[in-house]
Amino acid sequence: MATQLGDGFDVGGVRLDRPFKIRRLGHFGFNSRNMNAAMHFYRDLLGFQVTDTLDFGPRAKDPTDLEGLGDTKGYFMRYGTDHHAFVLFPHDVRKAVDYNTTMVDGATMNQITWQVGSLREVRAANDWFSEIGIKVDRSGRDIPGSNWHVYPADPDGRRNELFYGIEQIGWNGLSKPKNMYEQKFMQAPELPYMSEAEEVRIARAAGVEMDTGTNSLDQGAAEFDVGGVLLPRPFKITGIGPVGLFAEDMQGVLRFYTETLGFVPTETVDWNGQDCHFLRCGAEHHSLALYPMSLRADLGLTDWSTNMAFGIRLNDYAQLKNAIAWLRKKGVKIRYFPPELFPGMDYTAMAIDPDGHAVQLYCYMEQIGWDGRSRPADKRRVIDNDNWPETLDATTDSFAGEQFMGPWG
Repeated sequence: MATQLGDGFDVGGVRLDRPFKIRRLGHFGFNSRNMNAAMHFYRDLLGFQVTDTLDFGPRAKDPTDLEGLGDTKGYFMRYGTDHHAFVLFPHDVRKAVDYNTTMVDGATMNQITWQVGSLREVRAANDWFSEIGIKVDRSGRDIPGSNWHVYPADPDGRRNELFYGIEQIGWNGLSKPKNMYEQKFMQAPELPYMSEAEEVRIARAAGVEMDTGTNSLDQGAAEFDVGGVLLPRPFKITGIGPVGLFAEDMQGVLRFYTETLGFVPTETVDWNGQDCHFLRCGAEHHSLALYPMSLRADLGLTDWSTNMAFGIRLNDYAQLKNAIAWLRKKGVKIRYFPPELFPGMDYTAMAIDPDGHAVQLYCYMEQIGWDGRSRPADKRRVIDNDNWPETLDATTDSFAGEQFMGPWG
């Protein structure tokens, strides 16, 4: 149970309105109807590296349920040291084994995953959601990935995840062995729980070979000079998010993300007479953007998904331009949307994946200071999508915000 105070909760010695605090977007995932093409897009072109797989085949009650559906595996991928930042699952396979009908039409994102500050916060969130009537799909621990989690869904049926303690991938690129743990973790943990160091000692004592995990080091030919490092593509992913969603029940969705999950409204933009809401969990202008469902058709995005955009941050403006040119040369459809829909982000472009999901490429996010105010709209760059400059003048928060840690490749 969370420590309940008279008018809030004690979260690490700080009084908050809920028993947890979301710090950042940890990972995100899509379901795909064309796994081969999607793997090529996210792994080979964008550069996510596969750390582990999860086979949905054994979940079938009858093997004939999966006939003709292709690869039954899902793929966990990273760009840095977190075990996974992006997850790709086979939509048709998951649909075939969804015997309890938990998948919601349009919710093609298999998870929107937010990091909280401690295992105690995960457990407290699980208990609090139950107390206030928020449906939790499941709680426990990811294997693979090792992160403890709880899964609440938003009013439009999209699965969110709050987590702590994701596995870290080191210099040798190896994930944990698949037989690291002797059990599945299908419920919230009793606290306090043992440390990961103790888990490693137990596994070693049991004879688990610690060098048998998946090797996720990039195997592509390194031919591009990217900031002085030879890489297989002319850019490097250095961050993920924001997430953009189309909302059917805008007021209900807005209440869920602000009142239940604790996101802070930064800015509301009126575009063609409709409000678009930009919410943050840290110092970035927004980590989450909510758009009216009616804008989906206006923007020409697939009606298969309620995803508006999944953000992928590149290291700098030069890499952003290089990425757009290289991806276009590789046959990727690139689109530019009105910049008014992305306040605080300056230059962005959409790379459309094989399922029609928009992946937002960008390199800058406005930072919010202690007083919580964003930069006035008339103080921002004027973006002309038909004429991107060769270089940009610096702003007061150029290269600010969360930094990528470690080598690029």
